[in-house]
Amino acid sequence: MNQTIETILKRRSTRSFTEEPLQEADLKVLAECAVHAPSGMGKQTWKFTVVTNQALIQKLAAAVGKELGREGYDMYAPAALIIPSNLKSSPWGMEDDACAMENIFLAAESLGIGSVWINQLRTICDVPEIRAILEELHIPDDHTVYGLAALGYRDDTPIPPKERIGVVEFIR
Repeated sequence: MNQTIETILKRRSTRSFTEEPLQEADLKVLAECAVHAPSGMGKQTWKFTVVTNQALIQKLAAAVGKELGREGYDMYAPAALIIPSNLKSSPWGMEDDACAMENIFLAAESLGIGSVWINQLRTICDVPEIRAILEELHIPDDHTVYGLAALGYRDDTPIPPKERIGVVEFIR
């Protein structure tokens, strides 16, 4: 089996991180992998915002938690977030961002960095309190956030393989 396939099969969602900061060089590689994802008609209508400021990450997490009625929500306290956002007017924005997120997650795994998809923002990113924080993070008003990549080094909590139950059928 080749290294790419091994990385795909090995990756797990990490929901418990250490406090160790990520290397800026690794974050640059992850962002570069994101911009190399496919996009509808090659339009690339996205923006990738890399956030390592813990106060801002927790400010966003607290606002999301408040909006969703989940007091104490901390987005698993990641060392960094990569926030893909996309033009609201793009018919492929959600799909484009999903492809970019997968590139981020696979590249993170190959670098020994844990990751998890945070999906709550899609339906609440235009709530005034949330949008104000997104503006503070320079995410344009005409963008939707379909998901965030929470990133950090895994703590010692083991992540067992999950049984895969998706149906695969070959028609010949």
